[in-house]
Amino acid sequence: MKILIVGGVAGGASAAARARRLSEDAEIIMFERGPFVSFANCGLPYHIGGDIQVRDKLLLQTPESFLARFNVDVRVMNEVLTINRHNKTLTVKNLIDNVQYTESYDFLLLSPGAAPIVPPIAGIDNPLTHSLRNIPDMDKIIHTLEKNKPQHATVVGGGFIGLEMMEAFHQLGIKTTLLEMAEQVMTPVDKEMAGFVHQEIKSKGVDLRLGVALKAVGQLDDQTLRLSLSNDEKIDTGLLIMAIGVRPETQLAVNAGLDLGELGGIAVNEYMQTNDPFIYAVGDAIEDSDFVTGKPGLVPLAGPANRQGRMAADNIFGRNESYQSTQGTAICKVFDLAVASVGKNEKQLKKDSIEYQKVYVHTASHASYYPGAETVSLKLIYSPTSGKILGAQAVGKDGVDKRIDVLAVAQRAGMTVEQLQHLELTYAPPYGSAKDVINQAAFVANNILNGDATAIHYDEIDHLTDDQILVDVRNPNELESVGFIAGAINIPVDQLRQRMDELPKDKEIIVYCQVGLRGNVAYRQLVNNGYQARNLIGGYRTYLHAMC
Repeated sequence: MKILIVGGVAGGASAAARARRLSEDAEIIMFERGPFVSFANCGLPYHIGGDIQVRDKLLLQTPESFLARFNVDVRVMNEVLTINRHNKTLTVKNLIDNVQYTESYDFLLLSPGAAPIVPPIAGIDNPLTHSLRNIPDMDKIIHTLEKNKPQHATVVGGGFIGLEMMEAFHQLGIKTTLLEMAEQVMTPVDKEMAGFVHQEIKSKGVDLRLGVALKAVGQLDDQTLRLSLSNDEKIDTGLLIMAIGVRPETQLAVNAGLDLGELGGIAVNEYMQTNDPFIYAVGDAIEDSDFVTGKPGLVPLAGPANRQGRMAADNIFGRNESYQSTQGTAICKVFDLAVASVGKNEKQLKKDSIEYQKVYVHTASHASYYPGAETVSLKLIYSPTSGKILGAQAVGKDGVDKRIDVLAVAQRAGMTVEQLQHLELTYAPPYGSAKDVINQAAFVANNILNGDATAIHYDEIDHLTDDQILVDVRNPNELESVGFIAGAINIPVDQLRQRMDELPKDKEIIVYCQVGLRGNVAYRQLVNNGYQARNLIGGYRTYLHAMC
C-alpha cells in the first residue's frame, strides 16, 4: 500500500506516525511546502515573547528523525500542485529546484491546515505587517523586532493568536495596542466572561480598543506605519500583526473536484473520508460535526486535528473508526489569567434557537484558608429539559484548566447537572475544596431546576420596573470598597430577618450579594416568609465584569 500525505504539523504527522505503527510494509510519503514538517505552532508566540528561549524546542520532528523513527519519506519544500483522482496521482513541485514530478497513491490524506485571513485593507501589503502561522512567519517577526526595535506594536484581532502576541510584545517592553472589531475579545466565551479578560488587559497598560476596525494602512517611513481606524482615529506603530482569524486551505481540494461543506471547509464523513473514498482529510481544512448541535463546524484546534489524523490512518487500514464530533475545548493564557471554554456559548445557542439555562459561580480554586487560593469564575450552560451540559466557560488565575477539563469529560459522557452534584473530586487544602467549583455550579443549577431558586441575570438588572425593589444584602463596608448597583437598598443578610418588614410584599424583591451565595440565603428567607423574590445569579461580580 502507498499512502501520500499532504501537510504535516498536527493532522498529517499524526496520520503518518499511526500508519507506520499499523504497517511496516506501507510506503508513506509526506509532502510539506514549507521547510518544517512537524512543529509546535501553538508555541510560536511564546518564543517571540521569550518564554520558550530555544527555537529548536519548537521542532517536534525533522525529516531525518521522521525517517529514522517511522521510516516515512518526508519531503519539505515540496508543494502539491494538483490531484488527478482518475489516475490516483499527484503533481508535485520541488520548490528548491522548481522541478515538477508525479507520485501515485493508493490512499491520499489531505492535511493542508488553514491560512490567516488578511482582509483587503489599503496599504496592508508592507514589510512591517505580519501574520503568524508557521516558523518562517515567526522568524520574520523576530527579524523585524531585532532590526527596527519598535517602541510600539499593534495587534488586530482578539482571538488566541492576537492575545498571545499582545502578551509577547508587552513582555518585551513594547507598548501595545490591541484592536478588536467586536465588542469583546475571545469570542468562544460570552461578553460578561470576557469582561474579566478586558480588565486584565487594561491593568497591564495595554491600549485595548473594542468595537474598532482597521480601515487603512499608510507607511510613513521604513520603520513606521500610520493606521487609520473605523472611528476616524489614527495610530502610529512600528509593527502590525494581523490576527483576525483563519480560513481552511481548500484550493487543492476544490481543483480536484472534492466537495466542500456549507461553511467552506472540506466535507468529510465520520470516517474522515471525502466524497472520494480513496481521499481522506483532517485538521483545520475540514468541516467536522459539532458535539452539541451535530451541525458542521470549523474548529482550528490541534487536539481534534491529532485525533482525526490517527483515525484517518486507522480507516485507511480498514478499521472503521468514527470521529465523535468536536466540543471545541480550548484555553488561553492572558497575562496572569487563564480563560477556557467547552461546548457552545450563549451567543451560539441563541443563534441556533436552542433553549438553555445558565448559572455563574465565583469560588476559590482551593480551600480559601490555605495560602494562594484564587477565584475561579465559572459559567455553566445547560438544557432546562434534559439537564445536559451545553457549554461552560471559566476565568481565573489558578485551577481553570482543571474545571473545564472535568466539564469536557462530563459533557462527552452525557452527564446532567444533577449528576454533576455527585462528582467526587480530589480534596486537600492546597489542591481543592470539599465542595468543588463544579459541585457548586451544579448545586445552583439544580436549585433552579427544582424550583428552590428563581434566578435573575446581570442583563436584566438595568431594566427593573416600579414593581421590583433591588436589595443589596452585603455589608456596608463592601459597598464602599468594591462598589454597588445604583438604586439598591442595603440590608445585610444577617439583619434581614429583623428588618424584613421594611420590604413590601406587593412588589418583587431582587436580591444580590457579591457572588450569589448570600443572595441565595436572603432569597430563601424571603420566599419562606411569603415574599416574591429573585436572586442575581453570580452576584455583583458578574454584573460588574459584564460592564467591562
